[in-house]
Amino acid sequence: MKKITILAIALLTVCFVTTKAASAGTYKIVNKISIEGDEKWDYLFSDDESGRLYVSHGSQVQAIDEATGKVVGKITGLKGVHGIAIAPALNKGYISNGKDSSVTIFNTNTFEVIKRVVVTGVSPDAILFDPFSQKVIVCNGHSNNLTVIDAVTDEIVSTIALTGNPEFSVTNGKGLIYINLESASSVAVINASTYEVVNVWPVAPGVEPTGLALDNDTHRLFSVCANKLMVVVDAESGKVITTLPTGDKTDGAGFDPSSNVLTVQTEMKQ
Repeated sequence: MKKITILAIALLTVCFVTTKAASAGTYKIVNKISIEGDEKWDYLFSDDESGRLYVSHGSQVQAIDEATGKVVGKITGLKGVHGIAIAPALNKGYISNGKDSSVTIFNTNTFEVIKRVVVTGVSPDAILFDPFSQKVIVCNGHSNNLTVIDAVTDEIVSTIALTGNPEFSVTNGKGLIYINLESASSVAVINASTYEVVNVWPVAPGVEPTGLALDNDTHRLFSVCANKLMVVVDAESGKVITTLPTGDKTDGAGFDPSSNVLTVQTEMKQ
C-alpha cells in the first residue's frame, strides 16, 4: 500500500494573529506522520481530550496518537469519508459518508461501529458536535439542508432547510450554530435548541465561502472565500467588519483562543 504523509502543521499555510503581532518564521514543520493507504482524504479532527488525531481517508478513518504518531485504531468499511466529530463525554464519534449519504457512529474507546444513520439529505460533508445542545450537525452539501442527530439517542431529530449548500459549521457553545453557505455567499445562524434559521448574513465582498472559524471572546467570525478574501463578520450583528487577502483555493480555517492565532488552510494535492 502507498503511504500518505500528513503535514498537519504545513497545511496551515496562511496565518493571521488577531490580537498581537507574530514574527515571521514562527511556524515550521516539526513532524511528519505517514499512514498506509492510497485513497483520497479530507478533514482532520484533533481530539484534545484524548490526544488523538482522526484522519478521514476514503473508506476508513484512522486514529493516531498525537504524542507517538502511531495509528491506534481504525474504522473501516466506510463510503467516501469527509468529516469526523467527537462527543467526548459520550465516548462516541461521528463520521460523514458522502457516497452513501450516511453517518457512521463509533465507540471512541474500542473503535467499534455502534450504528449507521442514513441522513435526510444528500452528500453529507462537514460534521459538528455541539456540546451545548448535545446534537450532531451534519452539512448535506448536495441538498441544501442540515440533518440534526441527538448524540444521546443517535436518532435524527430535525432537518433544517437552507438557502444554499452548507460547507462548514462552528458553534459558539451557547446555543448558536454558524454555517457557511457556499453557493449563497452567506452565513446562516441556527438556533441549536429550536432548529430554526434565525439569521442569514451576506459575506460580500466575499464569494463562495468555505472555511469558517470563530473567536468567541471578540464575537468574530472568519469566513474564507473563493475570491482570495477572508471576511471578518460580527457574530452578534452580522456586520462585515473587514476583509483580508488570502491565497488561492482556501478551504479551511481555525482559531486558537490560547494564542489568538487564526490559521487559513489552502487546498493541497495528494
